Amino acid sequence: MDTSSIPIARYTQPHQFEPLLPQSRLEPLREQSRAVIEQSWRLSAAAHPDTIASLRELVREMNSYYSNRIEGQHTHPQHIGQALRRDFSSKPDVARLQRLALAHIEAERELEATLDKTSSPLSAAFIQQAHAALYGRLAPDDRLGADGQPIEPGQWRTLQVAVGRHEPPPPEALPAFLQRFDQVYARPGQLEDQLLIAAAAHQRMAWIHPFVDGNGRACRLQTHCALWPLSGGLWSVSRGLARQRDDYYTLLDAADSPRQGDLDGRGNLSEKALRHGCEWFIGVCADQVRFMARMFDLDGMKTRIQALIAFRSAHDKRIRPEAALPLYHLFLAGPTPRGEFLQMTGLGERTARSLLSHLIETGLVTSTGHVAPVRFAFPLDALQFLLPELYPEAATQAD
Repeated sequence: MDTSSIPIARYTQPHQFEPLLPQSRLEPLREQSRAVIEQSWRLSAAAHPDTIASLRELVREMNSYYSNRIEGQHTHPQHIGQALRRDFSSKPDVARLQRLALAHIEAERELEATLDKTSSPLSAAFIQQAHAALYGRLAPDDRLGADGQPIEPGQWRTLQVAVGRHEPPPPEALPAFLQRFDQVYARPGQLEDQLLIAAAAHQRMAWIHPFVDGNGRACRLQTHCALWPLSGGLWSVSRGLARQRDDYYTLLDAADSPRQGDLDGRGNLSEKALRHGCEWFIGVCADQVRFMARMFDLDGMKTRIQALIAFRSAHDKRIRPEAALPLYHLFLAGPTPRGEFLQMTGLGERTARSLLSHLIETGLVTSTGHVAPVRFAFPLDALQFLLPELYPEAATQAD
């Protein structure tokens, strides 16, 4: 829908951003959602919980990368990995984005830990907490808006702003809009409606624009946590949004579309536009969970591990083809005693120990100590084999 000729509306009463959920033709959206839910649950059982935990940390890094990318800021995956080791660039602009990525990762962890202990993730209190968790980790010089104005962690907007052609509610009206948001989205709902509710809430919270700046990042953190019971952190809606960035911004812009006649719901805004936005958002989630399900196909993973080891052994004499079988075992079975790993190689003890040491050195295997069990890992430079197309930027070289 072309909204360029529609005058900017001014919103002062909560009824002006109704409807907050699609009211008709819900079954197709629920059917689409059920498929996502079922695949998500199967994905969580596709590998050992320890392997799942390792993947979850990779997805967390990826979320910070893609959230930055949606905002038009590019932080190379290698720089994010370095930031996690507190190794920051000497280039001020790169270091600032590294600190932002690190704050995003730490905020995700903090917010996930509060789920089931605090208010619903789809509440005004939670997005305020999300904004504070992110920006409260940054020094004042790192939390400046596009216009140089400081971003105060978790502080509701006290200024009137415009976002493109959208002028969100004035500051004095925010409490009423946020209260109405809570009444609709923060209440318990059926499992099959969780994805639909999260999709609509994402669009409407962005519409409210409760902070002076940082709204997009806070909204995505909120949505990440709202989807956590479904995703378990194993697939990323931010990845899908970033890969369709123009469509994503078009979706958010369409939230301002006024009702188009008697067949377009009963609210002030267009129910058709809201339903289309929810359908698109659920489709993005479906694409992401289907992709991860393909990546965790057991036969496919075995083949990709073999291909990775074949490639590495052709270029590094310290990597041997015999590493493929025990690595696949780690993926399936989780932490394994070192002696068992060495035996699975079929090599002599000295050669097997040398191989394991080099696998740890290159990051394909991790361990917490010299005698601790070994674990499967997803190092960035192996993702092009292990999880191709998941995070292709990780295979490129940082500037």
